[in-house]
Amino acid sequence: MPVYFDLKVHSTPGGANADIQWHKTNPLLAVASYNQTKGGFVNLYHDEGEHIPEAVLQRSLPPTVLAWHPSKKVVAVGWESGEILLWSEHDKELNEAIRLHKSAITVLDWSSNGSRLVSGDASGFVIVWKVDHRGRLQSTPLCQHNLEESLTALIFKPPPPTDPAMDINVLARAAVNGDENALDMFQWRKGGKNKIVNPYLGGTEALGFFVAGDKGGVYYVNENGKSAQAFQADDPIRKLIYYEEKNILVTVTDTLMLYQHSVNQEGETKETMKAKLSGKMEEPVIILAGNGVLAMATGETVLRMWDLERDENFVLSLEGHNGYDPTEVINCVAYCAEKGILAGGTSNGNIAMWKYSTETDSGASTQEAEATWKLQAPSNLDGVITQLRWGTSKNLLAVNAVENVYVLSEQVMSAHFQDQTSVVQTGPCQLTFDFFGSNTYQDLKTDIQVKGVFTNKDHVAAWNGKKLVVYEFSSDKSLIKASGTFNTESTLVCLYEQNVYTVEPGKVQVRTFQGTVKQLLNFTEVEGDPVCMDICTNFLVVGTDKGTVKVFDLSRREAKQHGNPKSLPDVIQGFGSLVSAKCNCNGSKVSFICTKADGLPDPKLYVWDIEMDTIQYFNFETGRGEQDELFAQSTADGEEASEVDRGKAQAAHDIALHYPVSQYWDPQETKLVVCETKSLQQPQKDTENKEKEDGYRKRFEAKQAAINLTKSMAVSLFVTPENGILMQDSFVISSAFSALVGVEVPYYFFSKKSEDSVEETTFTPRPQVAASANHLKMLAGRTMRDFIGLEHSDKNARDAMLNFSYYLTIGNMDEAFKAIKLIKSESVWENMAKMCVKTRRLDVAQVCLGNMGHARGAKALRESMKEPEIDARVAALALQLGLLDDAERLLKNCKRYDLLNQLYQASGQWNRALETAEMYDRIHLRTTYYNYAKYLEAKGDIKAAIPNFEKSDTHRFEVPRMLFEETSELEAYIMRTKDKALRKWWAQYMESTGEMETALQFYEAAQDFLSLVRVYCYCGNLDKAAEICNETGDRAACYHLARQYENQENIRESIHFFTRAQAYGNAIRLCKENGLEDQLMNLALLSNPHDMMEAARYYEDKPGCQDKAVMLYHKSGNFSKALELAFTTRQFGALQLIAGDLDEKTDPELLQRCADFFMENGQNDRAVDLLAIGKRYWEALKLCAQHNVPMTEELGEKLTPPKAMAENEQEERTKVLEGIAEICLQQRQYHIATKKYTQAGNKIKAMKALLKSGDTERIVFFAGVSRQKEIYVMAANYLQSLDWRKDPEIMKNIIGFYTKGRALDLLAGFYDACAQVEIDEYQNYDKALGALNEAYKCMAKAKMKNQSLQEEKLAAFKQRINLIKKFVQARRVYDEDPDEAVKQCQVLLEDPDLDSAVRMGDVYGFTIEHYARKEKWKAAYSTMEEMRNKIPTVNMAYYVNMRTIEAIHQALDIPLGRGIGAERTNGVRSASPEEDGEEFVEEEVADFTED
Repeated sequence: MPVYFDLKVHSTPGGANADIQWHKTNPLLAVASYNQTKGGFVNLYHDEGEHIPEAVLQRSLPPTVLAWHPSKKVVAVGWESGEILLWSEHDKELNEAIRLHKSAITVLDWSSNGSRLVSGDASGFVIVWKVDHRGRLQSTPLCQHNLEESLTALIFKPPPPTDPAMDINVLARAAVNGDENALDMFQWRKGGKNKIVNPYLGGTEALGFFVAGDKGGVYYVNENGKSAQAFQADDPIRKLIYYEEKNILVTVTDTLMLYQHSVNQEGETKETMKAKLSGKMEEPVIILAGNGVLAMATGETVLRMWDLERDENFVLSLEGHNGYDPTEVINCVAYCAEKGILAGGTSNGNIAMWKYSTETDSGASTQEAEATWKLQAPSNLDGVITQLRWGTSKNLLAVNAVENVYVLSEQVMSAHFQDQTSVVQTGPCQLTFDFFGSNTYQDLKTDIQVKGVFTNKDHVAAWNGKKLVVYEFSSDKSLIKASGTFNTESTLVCLYEQNVYTVEPGKVQVRTFQGTVKQLLNFTEVEGDPVCMDICTNFLVVGTDKGTVKVFDLSRREAKQHGNPKSLPDVIQGFGSLVSAKCNCNGSKVSFICTKADGLPDPKLYVWDIEMDTIQYFNFETGRGEQDELFAQSTADGEEASEVDRGKAQAAHDIALHYPVSQYWDPQETKLVVCETKSLQQPQKDTENKEKEDGYRKRFEAKQAAINLTKSMAVSLFVTPENGILMQDSFVISSAFSALVGVEVPYYFFSKKSEDSVEETTFTPRPQVAASANHLKMLAGRTMRDFIGLEHSDKNARDAMLNFSYYLTIGNMDEAFKAIKLIKSESVWENMAKMCVKTRRLDVAQVCLGNMGHARGAKALRESMKEPEIDARVAALALQLGLLDDAERLLKNCKRYDLLNQLYQASGQWNRALETAEMYDRIHLRTTYYNYAKYLEAKGDIKAAIPNFEKSDTHRFEVPRMLFEETSELEAYIMRTKDKALRKWWAQYMESTGEMETALQFYEAAQDFLSLVRVYCYCGNLDKAAEICNETGDRAACYHLARQYENQENIRESIHFFTRAQAYGNAIRLCKENGLEDQLMNLALLSNPHDMMEAARYYEDKPGCQDKAVMLYHKSGNFSKALELAFTTRQFGALQLIAGDLDEKTDPELLQRCADFFMENGQNDRAVDLLAIGKRYWEALKLCAQHNVPMTEELGEKLTPPKAMAENEQEERTKVLEGIAEICLQQRQYHIATKKYTQAGNKIKAMKALLKSGDTERIVFFAGVSRQKEIYVMAANYLQSLDWRKDPEIMKNIIGFYTKGRALDLLAGFYDACAQVEIDEYQNYDKALGALNEAYKCMAKAKMKNQSLQEEKLAAFKQRINLIKKFVQARRVYDEDPDEAVKQCQVLLEDPDLDSAVRMGDVYGFTIEHYARKEKWKAAYSTMEEMRNKIPTVNMAYYVNMRTIEAIHQALDIPLGRGIGAERTNGVRSASPEEDGEEFVEEEVADFTED
């Protein structure tokens, strides 16, 4: 429990302190004061109140405003004279700004990074100063403006939030990890200078600011120094506050008018809200207290709060604590965001503090805003408090009491319990003692501000880090007197008998009460310096900063080491530092709490067994001991766990994710140790914002999680050598308690919070201390779970119960029951049953309920066994024992929200029941609302019950039932709800009472038109009824009115309303009965087939109306009757209409008659269609063939017989399909023919038909899906007829189809053709050679019937391949040996079969080009002549480049002859393959050469 120690600052005597300001982080306090004779002063102090003598700023006029630099130790001071002084504490240097202000400085503030200082004065002059790196102002200001009104408020506009992608810390980590994007933001490349290149990298500084004056003007000055008026208020401005989360500027005037303006990035404002605040103080203090909440001290007994988010206001009063005077007023207010504390200074010198808390009452679903602020105990000072300031990184509070200045620092209250004596600190110098053995209590006020206490049965020690005082208790504990005091800086002190144990570096000193050192317990440098120390019975345990633990036996004259020391870093992996160490009563075990190497809390409690020299641990992160963790791992690997083990697992889950903060051993039981734990997770600070962003369920869960995480737990453990450390019990420590201070069976002892006056009902004092129970102020006890009902028992009973608890914890049920067999108390068995809720031992619970005689509980437990979840069964036990909190927790753990809902309902927690049903048990949501409504009805709260009946959707019955006796209220409710069903019911009720007018009104409101018409007809007002029917068209109303008109023999009106009611049968009946044939036909066409046929029969018997009968028979679907009547009456026009709707269900004879009729009239297509419908396929086909009836896709499908099962029927179907296909071929419908041949199974004919269509895409597709050799060959043959030379895809398909069709001889021919194309068109002998090789391979693999022909073709291929190879080889060796290449060509020319493979012109052309390159013009010309002789019709330019021919003739001076000219074609020549080979058109298919 924290208290605040006050420290008086040694301020200037005789002066009035006008202003105080803390530095944001450094422990520096600036105090501005004024003395009439000495003038104005500004003094600086350290956080301990020590004055800094060099830092004294003095002028004749008073200082007006103080402003600390945000990071540097520089304070700016504005004076009434207009001066601005800057003191640098770091440089011990005073600087003065240029005197530009001519009047008093009224506003002064630094930019967010401290690069600029803004000053403003009473004349309206505002100046922006540039600040250097040492915090000094430059001589020339950046800008200055005259706003022509006295400036009263100044605030900087915060910079926009930093883009997470541009955060310098994130980028730096990413760059180190090699992220390229992050590296791009830095010049972190080879040769770079590691300099930031992005100007927007990192955070930005707030340079724009708002400034306001006493004429109501608010101005904005941007970062460039340009000013503009933002808006104009009606009164002088008192305060400017910037709500950063919403970008809202809050302005408060002297008349307490509140303005809210939204602010954009350019500083432009737009008013969003204007309101009048309450208050009466002339100079109110207004601050932002947390997220979107204004706090105002207006000189009243309350603080006024305004929630900017919800536009709500509330007050915080001083009521609820006896330390405040109801009449004292609050003068000032300050808020500490880090602690969530709102401090107010009062006229009586009290500092009132409200702490923000999210904890809610267990029975409430929501909380008022006032309930989130909890009033703390006051800190009382001398004088009237006028100003409060939080500051420094230590969150110190500076208090201005005009004549004095105080510094308040938070200190956790000390408490200690030992030997049935407790001492609890209740104030800085106040201690409270409770002596349980002598039934007394005492209060003591010390001379020092206490920072630590330690007590035993005879003495108590109190110290403050500089001085220690020992007090002695008289024998009857009625008197406390000082028995010794001495100076010591030790922060660790223990008492044992007449000795005081203090620590110094490297040793523990054993002193007398006067400070005389009697013995030194030394620690080596390796062991370290003592950092924790404790005494239990006669054993002292000491732990060092290097993790060494030593135990000393104090029972002798001098302390003697007990056992060997233990070095914890050697046995604990990742050991950081030692937090506390405690030993048990016989010195056999030492427990200790540590931190990890990274500074985080270690969630394990370690226990060192001194005799066995072993260390065990209990892990609060998992909720299990060392051995239990091993068992949990084996269970996770697949071993099945028992219910007992599952119960342990759930108990472990309840305390998981915690870490120990304190530990206490029982002074008599060596195995029992108790720990206080806190959550490893911290509640989110911005829970309120998150609640607004998330849905209802997330808000609820976030709130509950925040509540749970702020609560501490107490966990009791049994330390056993065989079974490890086992959890015995755990519970959440009440919010009324501050901390666990000790344990002594059968109680846990807690220090209480001073502000809580709640008494802990679970604490029952022993008989000998009963008289002191009413005086337990600051200490409270809670009876251990196993000892409820045994608090007043003797030692034997307590030992028996302790043994029972121990054996039950380790699972030895036989020994457990033996331990308590002599205990006959029913309360003990009840307590044991309650204990079974914690341990989940339902087998033990059954025995306990039997011994209790709790028949109802035993029955409920047996019935709960059908529940699949063990927690649900245990919750049933908890309910029977009255443990509602445990039942609630268990049901939440197993997610049985249906049972939890029932629990809340049964216990009257309706808000929680509704919340649970809304979020988790929606299937029972309406039932929950219904039950809540019944509950409210039973209480007599009818008004509250109605909306819940509405939510349960039962209000249509339940509300009239409730309000039936109060007809006026019921009628008003019905009018208010506008529920049609209720209004209809009320109208019926009014009708039953004879109030027809009221009934009509409610029928009309309910839009019950039938009832309206019925009542009007009853009243004889048929005209009104007809009007309603005509307007609404309600079928039921129209039918009722039609019957009324029929009864009155108003036939035409009756027919009209029967028609509107779509009761066409009744309308037709009336028309027939009354001969109204003009309406009968129209009605019949609108009615159903049955009514149509009735009307048709009527017309059939009536002369001259047979055409109508035919039409109606046709419309009703009776085609046979319609056709028969049409033939009989020779209505051929109707016959054609009917024939279009005939189908296979029609009588075949009728179909034949219709077909004959159409053939006689030359409508052969209609006749074919009918014959097809009548399945007269051959006749239809014959008719198609004779009269060339077009065969469409639809007609082809009609002529296609259905698939038959019998073989003869299948053959008939095939013949019909082929007949259809043949007709399609005659009509050039090749696609339909293909389809029908395919359906007939004749794919060859289908392919032939498709080939005639010339549809290449379908031919390729059909060949691919048919998978028949013949079809593959046919497709390939077809594709060869196309221009396959220009389409690689066609060539690919040809090769593929020939291959799949096994037609390798044809494929060889195709390759031969490809080779010839390469030679003739492209002169590409390399590809031609590849194609011929493929042709040879295919021919070799082919299986031709004529073997001799196959051999001849193979020989021919081989000869051609050899010739082409020689020519290709000659061309390849030309670059290396041209003469050899020419010789090979000459040899080729001598071969008589050369022209079968290689064109002679190509060989001659190659030779001629060679001679031309060598300038052997005569040889070239003679070769040309030889070529002309062998190839008389040769086109020389086709084989030889024209430029080469011209060069030869020119060299030999031979004119180009006529034959040479003929070698040109329209002036264009063909390039030789050697010269222009790069221009050859390359094929797009793969080369035929082998890979």
